[in-house]
Amino acid sequence: MTVMLDINVLLDVFLVRQPHYDCSAQVLSRVASGKLVGVVAPHGLTTLYYLARKQADQATAEAAVDRILQHFRIANLDHSGWQKARALPLPDFEDAVIASTAEISVCDFIITRNMTHFVGSPVPAITPADFLCLYPYNGCTTPVRSENESAL
Repeated sequence: MTVMLDINVLLDVFLVRQPHYDCSAQVLSRVASGKLVGVVAPHGLTTLYYLARKQADQATAEAAVDRILQHFRIANLDHSGWQKARALPLPDFEDAVIASTAEISVCDFIITRNMTHFVGSPVPAITPADFLCLYPYNGCTTPVRSENESAL
């Protein structure tokens, strides 16, 4: 299964934002372990770096980018992909770029905590908690990280 991760999910993990950290970390752990293919939008790395550096420090920002580069595919949009994003009926252009990138990358879901931002997206959006309940790991029906599964 291939999933696009919205920047808020990445920031939950790399900045240890509670109460969202646990579920977001479990999703990223599944990517790191190869249980999911994770995709990040083309502007995701620079946004992650900027916000992590601003809210934490340069070392945190660099470590976050390095981990994403190690475990995730970074999707690209060509001219027609950017045009498609502009044509999507989403109120925010950044979210439209994520939705367009997710569609071009053949993602099954966009994992985000901002569900309302993706109403009208060609790829369905789901929260990290709902994703974990819908796709439990090792028979687990509640989102709890296993001993072998750690965040990126």
